[in-house]
Amino acid sequence: MTAKFDKSKLPSRHVSVGPERAPHRSYYYAMGLSEEEIARPFVAVASAGNDSAPCNTTLDAQADVCRTGVEQGGGMPRRFNTITVTDGIAMGHQGMKSSLVSREVIADSVEVSVRGHCYDALVGFAGCDKSLPGMMMAMLRLNVPSIFVYGGSILPGTYRGEDVTVVDVFEAVGQHAAGNCPLKDLTALEKVACPGHGACGGQFTANTMACVGEAIGLSLPNSNMAPAPNRSREEVAIAAGKQVMTLLEKNLRPRDICTRAAFENAARVVAATGGSTNAALHLPAMASEAGIDFDLFDVAEMFKSTPYIADLKPGGKYVAKDMHEAGGVYMAMKTLLDGGFLNPEPMTVTGKTLGENIDEITWNPDQKVFYDVKTPITPTGGVVGLKGSLAPEGAIVKVAGMERLQFTGPAQVFECEEDAFAAVEARNIAEGSVVVIRNEGPKGGPGMREMLSTTAALYGQGMGEKVALITDGRFSGATRGFCIGHVGPEAAAGGPIGLIKDGDMIAIDAEAGTIDLLVDEAELEVRRKDWKPHRNDYGAGALWRYAQNVGPAYKGALTHPGAAAESHVYADI
Repeated sequence: MTAKFDKSKLPSRHVSVGPERAPHRSYYYAMGLSEEEIARPFVAVASAGNDSAPCNTTLDAQADVCRTGVEQGGGMPRRFNTITVTDGIAMGHQGMKSSLVSREVIADSVEVSVRGHCYDALVGFAGCDKSLPGMMMAMLRLNVPSIFVYGGSILPGTYRGEDVTVVDVFEAVGQHAAGNCPLKDLTALEKVACPGHGACGGQFTANTMACVGEAIGLSLPNSNMAPAPNRSREEVAIAAGKQVMTLLEKNLRPRDICTRAAFENAARVVAATGGSTNAALHLPAMASEAGIDFDLFDVAEMFKSTPYIADLKPGGKYVAKDMHEAGGVYMAMKTLLDGGFLNPEPMTVTGKTLGENIDEITWNPDQKVFYDVKTPITPTGGVVGLKGSLAPEGAIVKVAGMERLQFTGPAQVFECEEDAFAAVEARNIAEGSVVVIRNEGPKGGPGMREMLSTTAALYGQGMGEKVALITDGRFSGATRGFCIGHVGPEAAAGGPIGLIKDGDMIAIDAEAGTIDLLVDEAELEVRRKDWKPHRNDYGAGALWRYAQNVGPAYKGALTHPGAAAESHVYADI
């Protein structure tokens, strides 16, 4: 079974081949492996499974099933776990500072485990927002043959005959604060919004990055959108385990698959599906792991020329289950390719090009989720990049489902999310204002928190379209309304957002792609002389270390130089 694999050229030779490795092999015998099994390639099966949230609760079982596929392909599976921080639970308090940090911890921990044990290939299972890019970053960093598997989304809940998601609960909190939702109704909604296993059901960050996994070629075609409870998830897990052995045989690696053209395709799929603004953070980070310079402005360039064609929540009607039943992300890519919006050439984990995979898909004109590119929902993407005097290093806004694309108003400035949320709950946000939440960037937070609690509360109060909100932090993929994140440079780095005062006029034009602080430069220069960086509470530990190392948001908020600075690649040890 192992004849097609030459272990003398694989990393696992360092722990399993030759007389000098007898002590190492003794550990494998201790775990019940036979001599023949030790002679096989060692395949890492990494799971982000845990009991933290329903996003992750099926992952360990899927990873265990994957072992069967690895063994069928002639490999020896070696399973281990990594952490997650689940945004729906971390949201709205200090715990959210750990969310983006967890992406780096996940990538680092998978890298370290694979390096330490000299694994030859990798199948990674993830379900919650940051675990998806974290797992794919590790694959690109290690560059061993790899396949990414998404654990699947949650089924929608039902409340008063309507499909609901966790976002409806967040918005109901705002309705309750406004006196429009009795506590008994809020309690009834929270008990039915999330009916079981799986990640958030709308086109939020998890499902956005699951679409990226397929669009960029690291996941098997139409494997990621099946809901977590579906039996087909077991079939996907087995297929991934078996296929990774084919990749190992062919020596087809992530950096062979994730070319610049593949990243451009992925960005277009995000825009076309009205995906999360967080993709503009994760795609540059993933690209850096492959040695590709692909920053926020490159992402935005793809966004502004891509039609918005998927009627998905939070801007539209449907959830991931509906997307799966409509044909999955490959159905969207079918019409995008036909319209000339995708490059068919990048390779995928099937061993075929993206175009060859799409050729196997038949467009279904009867499904309701995806529009043909000839008749899109809107002619430009659901996510837009911004740049201007307030954000020289750029910013990002999700416009899917929005009618108003321009906004000018006076600033209401808050130094952290808690202060802004308190003002929202107290109904102290003025209609027509631009709410500014600063010191929440990668370095200043630290950790670049998402602001779903605040934005959802505004929406619940009926203020979602009546104010704009800007931050050097992030927004959830579930956020809707005129909410602009990733403003850079961040306040902690001396960016213009740190100089804003209450009443300053701010002009935003999501159509033109601009965001400007309408204050005279001479006045700003005076303010710069008086400016002092905000001091956070983290003088030690993981958050302190992250703040010391993290780079700007427009390059992905990275904590290391990426593949461009490598002197060797792990896969070639």
